[in-house]
Amino acid sequence: MTALAEPLLAHASRSLPRYTSYPTALAFRPASDDTLMRGWLDAIQPTDALSVYVHIPFCERLCWYCGCHTSVPNGYDRIAAFLDPLARELDLWVDALPAHAGAAHIHFGGGSPNSLSRDDFSRLLGSISQKLTLRPHAEVAVELDPGHLDPDFARGLGAAGVTRASLGVQTFDPTVQRLVNRVQPFERVEAAVADIRGGGVEAINFDMMYGLPGQTPDNVAASLTAALSLAPDRVALFGYAHVPWMKKHQAMIREDDLADVAGRWSQAEAAEAVLLDHRYVRIGMDHFARPDDPMAAQLANGGLRRNFQGYTDDPADVLIGLGPSAISAFPQGFCQNASRVDHWASAIDRGELPVLRQLATTAEDRLRAAVIERLMCHLEVDLGSVCVEHGRAEGALDEGLDLARALEADGLCTVSGRQIQVSGKASRLVRVVAACFDDQSPSPSRRHSLAI
Repeated sequence: MTALAEPLLAHASRSLPRYTSYPTALAFRPASDDTLMRGWLDAIQPTDALSVYVHIPFCERLCWYCGCHTSVPNGYDRIAAFLDPLARELDLWVDALPAHAGAAHIHFGGGSPNSLSRDDFSRLLGSISQKLTLRPHAEVAVELDPGHLDPDFARGLGAAGVTRASLGVQTFDPTVQRLVNRVQPFERVEAAVADIRGGGVEAINFDMMYGLPGQTPDNVAASLTAALSLAPDRVALFGYAHVPWMKKHQAMIREDDLADVAGRWSQAEAAEAVLLDHRYVRIGMDHFARPDDPMAAQLANGGLRRNFQGYTDDPADVLIGLGPSAISAFPQGFCQNASRVDHWASAIDRGELPVLRQLATTAEDRLRAAVIERLMCHLEVDLGSVCVEHGRAEGALDEGLDLARALEADGLCTVSGRQIQVSGKASRLVRVVAACFDDQSPSPSRRHSLAI
């Protein structure tokens, strides 16, 4: 492993957005009602396909590292009560949507969608598929907690219509698991994978992490090696974001047990070496895929996208978010549902789509978003061409180009004319280059994660 050079260390220590959208969610503003979004809905064309995200805000356990909007229900009554307003929210969307080309992608996240019973999950997916018209060959993906995955639930995923399952593995090291309250032995994950595949779901993703308490390059590499023995199609490699001032339960993690920035870099490098040695293809800054996976194909043909679920091969420009805190995206802007379940449900009771925050984007925002997405996905961009595609002069973003050029000496990127290419292993720091074109929140924020 290579030592982290001093200039890269300084950049890796920066706090930056993950750029799952631009402008980022920090720019969203309070919404008094759903009027603005209904105008965006009216602009949907009959040929427009939809993407759907469903947020299930419950987990059977609270992992100390978690940054998600979730809670432990302590029994099924709260979950059962949640399903009624969720069904009514779906009906509100169905009534508000004009003619469209159906759902090309459905993604269940959380929380842990497998906190639902098998029957409730199947009914929910069936209702969404029927009411939003699931397209042929659509992808239906679900995030799962393998440590609390009922075998019957796992074996029933294929029959319910799921085509891809994503397992939150994070680490196989037992000491690290205990330090983050996520104990799940390898044998349990192995059995979960077998049950999922036995039920007809062939596409498997793993989420893995570095930067957790007690992690080292050696045990991170060992966890990746064990994970790859189960042959996942995709691996997302996330760095733990320690923000106990935002997520109070993270105070259960002792800062003395966390590696510094150079240590995090070494852990990420060790994990990446295992993935590349097994011939996984690097996708952007933190994803890897088998060469025959659709995401790798989209990377090769220039069609890779980035949305609130991270890197995706989903081409839809309209994303409908269901459930508390879920974000909807349109060509004209973004809307976010109320995060508190009671506030979300109260809006639905009033017959309103439960929008709490929103942002109408400008032409300038959409230009910058296209540049940032291209960098984040493909690690390069022809800045002049993107500007022209958006009806602007080639030099419209040359101020950002000058900022990128200043990063060349530190080894983050190369600039030739208006072509920017992120350099080699600096792909982990692509957010630093992307921030050159962010005129909304380029300064450090305690709400953002470290660049590595």
